[in-house]
Amino acid sequence: MSNKPLVSIIMSTYNAEDSLAKSLDSVINQTYENIEILIMDDCSDDLSYQILKDYESNFSNIYVYKNSTNLGLTKSLNTLINKSNGELIARQDSDDTSTRQRIEKQVKVIKDENLDFCTTRAVRDNSNKKIPGLSFNLPTKLVMKLKNPFIHGTLMIKKLLILKNGLYDENFYYAQDYKLFHDLLKDDAKFKVINEPLYKLNMNNNISTINKQVQQYYANCVKKNQIPELRK
Repeated sequence: MSNKPLVSIIMSTYNAEDSLAKSLDSVINQTYENIEILIMDDCSDDLSYQILKDYESNFSNIYVYKNSTNLGLTKSLNTLINKSNGELIARQDSDDTSTRQRIEKQVKVIKDENLDFCTTRAVRDNSNKKIPGLSFNLPTKLVMKLKNPFIHGTLMIKKLLILKNGLYDENFYYAQDYKLFHDLLKDDAKFKVINEPLYKLNMNNNISTINKQVQQYYANCVKKNQIPELRK
């Protein structure tokens, strides 16, 4: 890995006009400068795409794409990964924010400890409560059997590894991150969850809360090592 590897920050958004600018500002203003930001507008019908195009016109390292139909997070992220140029892929959700040093600290940890991927803890946007909470102190592989112990929006992973994994499994319209982490741990990928919260997580009206029941179905498929029968 080069001294200052290029980090490709990928974000997919759908009707996020109220939170998009704040989220984008948090990754634009990182202390780590060697980044590109790739964003997919997943056929929004609000002002999201116009906001993104304004940012793209003002920042040379922002690249905006638009799906002609709503394809969902899994396929949108895979498209962005294939378009990315970085050695490292970092996630960001359009209703969350990152601390200014998030990317710098994650790059350092991956490089210094020769990791395949890392995530961080976060705080809820309406409190200072750290998440993961108590489960952070339990063995990760044990927690994986019960729930996803990682915060997807904080993921930083070597691009070669996620390509080797076959990208996100497009059978999983939801819980695609849980499936990815399940496969990575099965292959003994080297990882770390940084204790410091470097991310602020929106817990109101997000994908997990709005689609809780169907999200749980897909998560159960991960636990049972099954291909989902529900498709989108």
